Amino acid sequence: MANKRETHSCNNQVDRFAEALATARQMQQSWLTYGVDFINFYVEDVDGDWLETWGHDEILSNSRLDAIKEFLVSNDSVAVKVRQHLGERSLFDFAVNLEESWRISETNDRLSAVKNLLAGEGHSFDTDDIRLVDLANTLVVKLAEIL
Repeated sequence: MANKRETHSCNNQVDRFAEALATARQMQQSWLTYGVDFINFYVEDVDGDWLETWGHDEILSNSRLDAIKEFLVSNDSVAVKVRQHLGERSLFDFAVNLEESWRISETNDRLSAVKNLLAGEGHSFDTDDIRLVDLANTLVVKLAEIL
């Protein structure tokens, strides 16, 4: 019985490979026949702005990023402290970077990433400054509650 399943699984893999190979051969033949224009057969809206907007959907439809942005513009005391600390720095860029750092699974690494974000590139904040560490800690705790 086990051999039958293995053979069936192997046949499915061979069938999928044969199908992919046939598709690749057809694409190659289209390239040889039509040159660069072959892309019109495989890509919708080839002349559109798809390259310029690549990845925008991912940023715009991110619920975690939305929650972070809403928090950062709220009247929450931690959000107010973060905005004061950031000063003229872009709140949107900070939110995007904060969302990326939230993907880090290790708690200590995530806290370090948030500290570095708060310190900012090219700014003279010491990442061991007690105020920065406290702000990073409270921000991580607050985000853990929200997210």
